[in-house]
Amino acid sequence: MREKCLAPDSATGQATYRGEPLPAIAQRIRERILTTISNARVGHPGGSMSAVEILTSLYFHVLRVDPERPDWPERDRFVLSKGHASSALYATLAERGFFPPELLSTFGKINSRLQVHPDMHKVPGVEISTGALGQGLSVGVGMALAARADYPEGRGRPGVRIYVLLGDGECQEGQVWEAVMAAAHYKLDNLTAIVDYNQVQLSGPVAEVMEVAPLADKWRSFGWAVEEVPGHDIEALIAGFDKARGIKGRPTVIIARTVKGKGVSFMEGKSAWHGKPPDEQELKLALEEVRRSWKQ
Repeated sequence: MREKCLAPDSATGQATYRGEPLPAIAQRIRERILTTISNARVGHPGGSMSAVEILTSLYFHVLRVDPERPDWPERDRFVLSKGHASSALYATLAERGFFPPELLSTFGKINSRLQVHPDMHKVPGVEISTGALGQGLSVGVGMALAARADYPEGRGRPGVRIYVLLGDGECQEGQVWEAVMAAAHYKLDNLTAIVDYNQVQLSGPVAEVMEVAPLADKWRSFGWAVEEVPGHDIEALIAGFDKARGIKGRPTVIIARTVKGKGVSFMEGKSAWHGKPPDEQELKLALEEVRRSWKQ
């Protein structure tokens, strides 16, 4: 049986997992991301750090998954379309119990299971190998169609839901919009897309490279339900995912407004940290800042 993830604290009403507030788990995931990338001397801290609360909300509240049975047929599926944020996914999977956290120390090394982009054949909990931007939502559409046919909601069954995380720069890809159109056409209400809207990509601000705004209006014009939430507010994310679950007859996109490099002041909002690992001194400063912000 799947473990129930969410248990609100009776005193604060805050979402917890095994008695621990979800923001505390998010802080630990941030620390693991920074340490993993710094030790490997390779990786993408900026877009990984911006996605932490999204992944924490999903894996510790939303997704019906079983780490002891990662291939459970009736599990929900998560697709990391922005595959360069693999360190965030790996840290989250390790925290959730899909594999021992010690494996993170092998990230990016030759013959490691944890390569810089996720491999579905090597890592438990990874549903699809990603890294070629623009393709993940198309995969999600196929998964949603299959899930609707094989595991429909009803008769006491919750159905299988599909979640796809995209980057805002990734939304410059034409294939994304073909998938958006297809999902609306097939009324895939078991599909939820999430856009990590940190407004910075590899070569600079999204608005300067290729503007995607007004993003909400574009998704809405294709027939999607749209929820806009502050992407580092776990309670707001949870409310958005809960609302998406209740929408029928069309897919939902959650546009999460985030900060690239969130949690480390010298990384925040800077394209230079898209794919730059912190050195030893930068790691020390970054970890101190993440821990200090949580204590506050």
